[in-house]
Amino acid sequence: MAALFPRWTNPAARATLLALAIIAVGVPVMLMTWVRTPNATGQFKPVAQPVPFDHRLHVTGFNIDCRYCHASVERSAIAGLPSTETCLPCHSPVWTSSREFAPVRTSLATGRPLQWNRVYRLPGFVYFNHAIHVSKGVGCETCHGRVDRMAQVYQAVPLAMNWCVSCHRGPEEHLRPAAAITTMGWKPPIPQRELGRILKAQYHVRELTDCTTCHR
Repeated sequence: MAALFPRWTNPAARATLLALAIIAVGVPVMLMTWVRTPNATGQFKPVAQPVPFDHRLHVTGFNIDCRYCHASVERSAIAGLPSTETCLPCHSPVWTSSREFAPVRTSLATGRPLQWNRVYRLPGFVYFNHAIHVSKGVGCETCHGRVDRMAQVYQAVPLAMNWCVSCHRGPEEHLRPAAAITTMGWKPPIPQRELGRILKAQYHVRELTDCTTCHR
């Protein structure tokens, strides 16, 4: 063997080959590990908005349902964002004349909608439909976390493919009654797995794991 590969008998050559092998294997492993960390996925990173909208106050303090602002979540792929006019009825003149409300006043005066900054970003090759998830018993909290506890909304879950697929493989772990879809901190009245099996049959939930489910 040494006669066929004389360089292998050289300690320096062996060290070089070993280093190259480590790099060839280690770098991809490190990259694949890094892309799953919050630094790469954006998880837990607060996103600044043009108006300091505090979900804690609106959801917990005023008991405003998610669907008041995200009105198309039950019938469209996109949950939707509120129009500027949606913000007005609940606020007193004192608040609407405040410095924090200035972007809203500008939007009303110019007719240009507020430019909210996206919190959840999916690649262009990933298809996600809010309406189908809601109709099948997946609550807002499952993907968006406890927004009722967020002063500034952030991405609560990693959105990695394995995270999504794990739910598709075992949906009964995440299903809840339709009446509790927007309820924050909801607790199942019976063990979740047992309730999930019932709702899975009731809502005709399928375990869709083929690529074309999300990649179209």
